[in-house]
Amino acid sequence: MYAQDSFEKVNKIANLVKEQGGTAYFVGGFVRDRLLEKENKDIDIEVHGISPDTLEKILDSVGNRMEIGKSFGVYSLCGTNIDIAMPRKETATGTGHRDFKIDVEPFIGTQNAARRRDFTINSIMQDILTGEIVDHFGGQKDLREGILRHVNSDSFSEDPLRVLRAAQFAARFNLEIAPETLALCKGIDISTLSSERVLEELKKALLKAEKPSVFFETLKKMNKLSPWFSEVEKLIGVPQSTIYHKEGDVYTHTMMVLDEAAKMQNTAQEPFYFMLSALVHDFGKINSTSFYNGNYHATGHEEAGVFIAGEFLRKITNESALISYVLNMTALHTKPRMIVDDNSSVKASNKMFDTSENPRDLIKLSLCDGLGKIPRKPIAHAEAFLIKRLEIYNEYMARPYVTGQDLINAGMSPGKEFSELLSYAHKMRLAGIMKETALSMVMAEARKK
Repeated sequence: MYAQDSFEKVNKIANLVKEQGGTAYFVGGFVRDRLLEKENKDIDIEVHGISPDTLEKILDSVGNRMEIGKSFGVYSLCGTNIDIAMPRKETATGTGHRDFKIDVEPFIGTQNAARRRDFTINSIMQDILTGEIVDHFGGQKDLREGILRHVNSDSFSEDPLRVLRAAQFAARFNLEIAPETLALCKGIDISTLSSERVLEELKKALLKAEKPSVFFETLKKMNKLSPWFSEVEKLIGVPQSTIYHKEGDVYTHTMMVLDEAAKMQNTAQEPFYFMLSALVHDFGKINSTSFYNGNYHATGHEEAGVFIAGEFLRKITNESALISYVLNMTALHTKPRMIVDDNSSVKASNKMFDTSENPRDLIKLSLCDGLGKIPRKPIAHAEAFLIKRLEIYNEYMARPYVTGQDLINAGMSPGKEFSELLSYAHKMRLAGIMKETALSMVMAEARKK
């Protein structure tokens, strides 16, 4: 599970620490995941009972030491997945997980060191050399019983990021949040968090949880969907067609789609972008849902969703590729199923795929949209139909086609008319017309102008 070379270095460090009178422990998520028999490639160790200078000399003798934060007592070894820290105390001096006063205190003991951890399941320590578990706050019991409980009320409240961490841990490890922890989270202001930290926790929830819906359900229980996920909150209570969506409101449908998408994300070409698309795909229903002809309809919600999803995405990221992909998926998410249901022409499916930034992921999103509802839409026929159509599209795109150079060779000069003719030529390409014929048609069109 872990590189043998890393463990050899860890054991060497632990033995050298012992020679100097100290003790090295596995800590944090590494111990938690070990107990859960889950893979965690990042090895975190904490060294007690020696000075920072002594630790630095030990690390220098084992490998190429890198200082992640020397004043914080945090180091790593280049070329390894090992992070080494010293016990420390953190005191908040600002807001929003931004400013902390950090004091390295190598001799405070394991209980005081573990007290600064966020949750009991992350406060468990393990002696590297003896394997002895050191568990001052009942983390193993909480882990067995599936409970997420904070360690220290005062320090927990100093860091608003822990509210989002609680939600993503609940989702990733299928944990129930202890009532006292839930109550504590309700009183913490998360509006001052940086968008980067929010995105980081959201990414873990979407990519590492079997049911990412638990992340949002947990925030809902905490009354913490706003401000960062206010668009998700607005889906609550938005009605849907009682014929096609017997599961309930748009929020319920979105959570079901999100969990279906989690099952397919490993086969998506852009897993995180794909999961975000599943989250925002029906944001447009917030503004476009109306009641007429005896039922609820959300006509035009795809286009409406592009604007709302764009506002949401720009709150948490400025990554242009991510935003472009998700908005494109939002605009197109209903088209694949319409193509299947209408048995549309190859020309129509080619036009859809040509508009899509990622046709394969678009197909998957459409399938998840159909599965995340009651009654579920069968996907076998739709998937086979769309994959076949995508193969046709790719085959058409692989054929020779009319280029700008072809028009120049025919005596034309670049300009507005030139661009219009190239657009016309592309339509011929999507229709499957061979290059020679398409070029003749384009030149005939040019003579009309």
